[in-house]
Amino acid sequence: MSTFGERLWISMPLPALLLDPGDLISEINAEAEGFLNASARSLRGAPLFERLAIDAPLEEAFARARKNRAPLFINTVDVGTGSKPPEPCDLQIAPMIGMPGFLLLLMTPRQLAGRLSRAGVARSSARSAIGMAEMLAHEIKNPLAGITGAAQLLAMGLDGGDRELTDLIVAESRRIVALLDQVEQFGNLQLPKRQVMNIHDVLTRALRTAALGFAAHMKIVEEYDPSLPMTHVDGDQMQQVFLNLIRNATEAAGKTGGTIRARTFYDHGLRLRRADGSGHPLPLQIEISDDGPGLPPDLAEIIFDPFVSGRENGTGLGLALVSKIVAEHEGLIDVESYPGHTAFRISLPLAPAEIAKEKD
Repeated sequence: MSTFGERLWISMPLPALLLDPGDLISEINAEAEGFLNASARSLRGAPLFERLAIDAPLEEAFARARKNRAPLFINTVDVGTGSKPPEPCDLQIAPMIGMPGFLLLLMTPRQLAGRLSRAGVARSSARSAIGMAEMLAHEIKNPLAGITGAAQLLAMGLDGGDRELTDLIVAESRRIVALLDQVEQFGNLQLPKRQVMNIHDVLTRALRTAALGFAAHMKIVEEYDPSLPMTHVDGDQMQQVFLNLIRNATEAAGKTGGTIRARTFYDHGLRLRRADGSGHPLPLQIEISDDGPGLPPDLAEIIFDPFVSGRENGTGLGLALVSKIVAEHEGLIDVESYPGHTAFRISLPLAPAEIAKEKD
């Protein structure tokens, strides 16, 4: 493979496999290593169908692609690896020019495709919902203040059961005002004051804070990539993001406790693409996972929308705030969830100096 070909292969943002005429894995890129959760060394020479369980008649598709020397596309099939549940993917099969019998297999996980394409739409709809909520919050707080004051005046001339009712009115009014304050705070979040920093410093500080407080009954495991380059973030806002995610994991586990795993790694294939074709790489990955019951399936796609909550008394603003902060750092956040495993993954850009190094 030429130097250019090697760079192109390494930079491919999707899991890709090169198959020989016998459907043995001849080559594998970094994205596919992550997807299969195995190293290239262990996969080279392995039969494809011993490593992947694909819910489609691929043998026929491979034969047709080789015979017609033309690419094939297969939409939405379940692809499993044995180490995790099957994942819906779109497949592309293409014969290799100048290499008789060899095929290129590209897999596009639907979660990744949706993650990239939904980003702009989600942000737009979130802004509309937040703007409406801010307006309502401002309008509702004024009459609530009058209701609270009237209830307090009434309470001065009452006793017994009647006094309990006015106390209830005051308490509930204050609770609503506190919720409206959260909505206004959410909408008035300042733009990040970004600095070059090691994301591990921020993540470790958040984990220590949680371990001494609301996550004291949880087991916390750190799996850091020590070679991770510097990023460009607002440390205080990113700590707020991490604390919210850790709190969510703690609440999902309940009083019985569980394990929270904080993992960092480098993914050079992931890029943010905008509708105009521009974009930038998001190689720095921070994953916070738990072994709780998982998210309800109907919430997984909308969990970052404002006022959506998986808890009975949740406000639905915590994860929306997390998503907003990450978006304003030019990053992405996504979630993978099934019973026994929920992982929130944040993808961030490099610091400007690190970008310059990579270009050199």
